[in-house]
Amino acid sequence: MAAVLWLVAGFVLIAAEVLSGGFVLIMLGVGALVAAGFAELGAQPWLDVTAFAGTSLALTILARPLLKRRLYTEHVPTNVEALVGDKAIVVSTVDAHGGKIKLRGELWSARTLVETEVLEPGRTVRVMNVSGATAVVLGEP
Repeated sequence: MAAVLWLVAGFVLIAAEVLSGGFVLIMLGVGALVAAGFAELGAQPWLDVTAFAGTSLALTILARPLLKRRLYTEHVPTNVEALVGDKAIVVSTVDAHGGKIKLRGELWSARTLVETEVLEPGRTVRVMNVSGATAVVLGEP
């Protein structure tokens, strides 16, 4: 009977991991499955608990960090968010109302971040933000 209880506990913990996603419940679930194996082989209850605790602890300390590193990656900026911080060249005068820049080989509509700033053609600018299809830029010193 103890083996069945450990088995049910193991499957419940593993199923609950789907909802949490923290790689803790699955380690406890595997520990419960190991304890179920010990119980099925006729081990004493204290040995079942020891097997559960030892397996769960070992998996949490050793396997969890490896799994997290393997499955979770850093956020990589894409699309418009990848353009923020890039340098561009002013093609036609850019002020608070508009203008054109060359960014990554393409022409973009642009306006200045500082309303009083006027950027002349040939000047290097940095993209601070993208608002719709317009790059908001700041002149480089």
